[in-house]
Amino acid sequence: MGSYVEKARENHVKKKVEEALRSKMKAKALMECDQYVSKYAQCATGRTFSVVWTCRKQAKELNTCLHQFTNDNVLEEMKREYMIQEEGKVSASAI
Repeated sequence: MGSYVEKARENHVKKKVEEALRSKMKAKALMECDQYVSKYAQCATGRTFSVVWTCRKQAKELNTCLHQFTNDNVLEEMKREYMIQEEGKVSASAI
């Protein structure tokens, strides 16, 4: 049973690391979807309540784009990459 606990600890990504990865994921999504962010911002300029129905199309396009880059699969892949990097650092320092 001890080895299972050790494995779980090794594969666990600490909360602060996960928060940093989420932040990185969101920043990348905003960069990738910049054209949709601009379209939405342009539509929303000068509007208050009407932005909800006037810019519905732009908001949907933006959300669709953002979801491609901010979902659980993307986060899990980033966690795997992080763990591989950390294992590489540990291996390199052990030599």
